[in-house]
Amino acid sequence: MDIEEIKRKVQKGNFFLSAHADQEAADEAIDIADIQSALLNSEMLESYPDTGRGESCLVLGFVGHRPIHVVCGWRREAVLVITVYVPRLPKFVDPRTRGRRS
Repeated sequence: MDIEEIKRKVQKGNFFLSAHADQEAADEAIDIADIQSALLNSEMLESYPDTGRGESCLVLGFVGHRPIHVVCGWRREAVLVITVYVPRLPKFVDPRTRGRRS
C-alpha cells in the first residue's frame, strides 16, 4: 500500500471503519476525527502484501502528542480501517518499536 494514496483517499473522505475498528476506537476513546487526523499525518510502519484477505499496512499517526496505530486495507476504492489502537507495552516499546515476543 502507498501511504500517499491512503492520505489522498482519507482527505477526500473515502475511508470507513470495520466493526472491529469501531469497537476498538470506542474502547480507546479515539473518535473519527482523531482517526482521520492520524491518517493524514501518518507514516507507514509495516506493509503486509497479502494477509489472505488482501493487502494491508500498519501506520502511525499522532493527534497532538498521542500516538495512534491504524491498520488499513483496501475495500473497493476506499481505505478500510481494520483496527485502531494506542500502541503500548507489552506489544510496543514505543510507537515505532515492537516489544519482545515470548
